[in-house]
Amino acid sequence: MPHKMTLTGSATGPLREYDRYVAFDMREKGSPSAPKGLKKSTFISYTVFVAKKAFNKTGLTKKSIMHEKILVQGEPTLDIPIDECPGEIGIICFQITVLPNKNDKEANESKDKKEAQQEVAATKQEEKQDSVSQPVATETKTIQPEAKETPVKEQKAAPQKKQLPTQPKGTQDVVNFDEIIVPEAFLKTRPNPVKTEEVIEFVKRTGHLDKPLTIDKDSKVLKDGYRRYIVAKTVKMDKIPVVYEHQK
Repeated sequence: MPHKMTLTGSATGPLREYDRYVAFDMREKGSPSAPKGLKKSTFISYTVFVAKKAFNKTGLTKKSIMHEKILVQGEPTLDIPIDECPGEIGIICFQITVLPNKNDKEANESKDKKEAQQEVAATKQEEKQDSVSQPVATETKTIQPEAKETPVKEQKAAPQKKQLPTQPKGTQDVVNFDEIIVPEAFLKTRPNPVKTEEVIEFVKRTGHLDKPLTIDKDSKVLKDGYRRYIVAKTVKMDKIPVVYEHQK
């Protein structure tokens, strides 16, 4: 009987679209405490494959899937190539559900409560005004508050956000991803999924790879950095930072 699996959490990588399905990465941490005498468990990375028709029914988008909490039910598979399945285990999804956000629910309840209190206060104020038969005329003087203007010097001194570097340290050149030629020896290997996931997280935070790839300047053959090549392909990077082998 096939093994059923259930995952909960948010996507840890960008949504990848194929002909009839989409794929994204998730991961789950192990138990915080293992039985006495056993090693502690670590997180496992998964790649989830969902039919486009089922995915579109959820209302998720490429941006929202990174922030929404979702529930995935399906079966594991180990027969998908590493280029399409960077996770340690592939999941064929039979059902995907967007879970309600606890913070949004609490915020809506707080808003409804506040509006109810305002309505009660407004009703009491109207009743108080109706109960006054002969209001006493009083002369009031309205004082207009002075408009505060921010000095020009203070506006200029406002701190500016520091722009992150667009390429990693040591980059000698930037080439198109399609120009890089990967040797057959690299294609037969499978980079460590945990370290690959760490590089993906780095790209999500900074917008660029942590190190440039090493290639031959003339032939564009990859010499070092196959893991980062896989990450660049996963996140669909058009330009790749490189360093040339004979200039090291």
